[in-house]
Amino acid sequence: MKKVITYGTYDLLHQGHINLLQRAKALGDYLIVGVTSDSFDKERGKLNVHNNVLERIEAVRRTGYADEIVIEDYVGQKIDDIQRLGVDIFAIGSDWEGYFDYLKEFCQVVYLPRTKGISSTKLRAAFQESIKIGIIGTGRIARRFVPEASSVSGARIVAVYNPDYDEAVSFASQFRLNRATDNLLSFFRGLDAVYIASPHLTHCNYIQHALMAGKHVLCEIPMVLNKNEAEQLYDLAESKGLVLLEASKTAHCPAWNHLLVLVKSGIIGDVVDVKASLSKLVCGKVRELDVLQAGGCMTELASFPLMAIVKLLGTDIKDIRFYSKLQNGVDIFTKGNIIYRQATASVTLGLGVKTEGNLVISGTSGYVLVPSPWWLTNYFEVRYEDQNQNKKYFYAYHGDGLRYELQEFLSMIFTHRLSSYRLRRKESVAIAGIIELYREGTNNTYLE
Repeated sequence: MKKVITYGTYDLLHQGHINLLQRAKALGDYLIVGVTSDSFDKERGKLNVHNNVLERIEAVRRTGYADEIVIEDYVGQKIDDIQRLGVDIFAIGSDWEGYFDYLKEFCQVVYLPRTKGISSTKLRAAFQESIKIGIIGTGRIARRFVPEASSVSGARIVAVYNPDYDEAVSFASQFRLNRATDNLLSFFRGLDAVYIASPHLTHCNYIQHALMAGKHVLCEIPMVLNKNEAEQLYDLAESKGLVLLEASKTAHCPAWNHLLVLVKSGIIGDVVDVKASLSKLVCGKVRELDVLQAGGCMTELASFPLMAIVKLLGTDIKDIRFYSKLQNGVDIFTKGNIIYRQATASVTLGLGVKTEGNLVISGTSGYVLVPSPWWLTNYFEVRYEDQNQNKKYFYAYHGDGLRYELQEFLSMIFTHRLSSYRLRRKESVAIAGIIELYREGTNNTYLE
């Protein structure tokens, strides 16, 4: 039996893909199709993929040409697959002519003619021209967002809003945006989506206005500070068929998603404890230390570690206790102990106290260490009692990471998905609920 293997992303599966699969199938008796994983696509900088890996695998399966489908997840896997699966022919499109000649050491390499006039890139372009995004807010995170957006196909930043008109004009001039305004109604005109990077306490109002204006919303963390507000906003978005996504960049980066898959698959056994810490030292008259702007560790920093905890352990929490050190009414240090039925977790946060910034996930068979700064995940280790079994994982983390959340946001819009498995509605609501519980103060102990 002659085995043939081919690889591709197979995004927005089209006739060109089908023709290529048909030609590859005709080369032998058994066709193996490698479909790139979401994390591998992002590691290679492909941030414009619309369909997730499960959707792309299903599309390939439905063609009827694939006898076997494998997921391509790392550099060098083609050599491993060819040898492991006993492949006779490697087939790929002619636009890669000569690129894969190094595989001739392992099997025959055939470059197949491509179908002219059609490609996933052209199909994506048809969608992407229409996604016009406006930014609410002109602070530090907004200034990082515009350059990041240039790395994501289909994102076109066209307008900025700030209640301070001069600030809006200055921002638009710096980043060469078409419009700057201090009028919210005129700001929404001509937009498809809104990115909210304003102070925390303004998020709920801006999200509601944007959704009522029919705009998809990507909102910086914490999206809101109240569980009921979060639920009401998600209900509103769903009722209007709009995407509402909390912009947790860690939740969407390749390394974190691979880590999560490994842990969920049981690589360290049952998870019994999660420890996450995060700190940054700030001083002076800044928003982070302003009680009137909801400053403090829990509102400023908790979203990242709480995301990790609820993704790993779920939202069925039995008890939470907080311990804080205050300065001018703002928590400059907070430790939270979170109790589940079969596991524990803790967050350690600092604005005036420095922590080590690691993430440690402890299981019955081993543990995962993500060194500081773990929220910019590009490397982690899986460790065991027998150190010979330890394994290190390395990933690319591009730019400031905001491109990952934006890519998922656009993918949801293009594919009409109202929920992201990377940060589900119930997880976002749970995070808001934990922050709200802290702000109520009933479970808090304050250090002198």
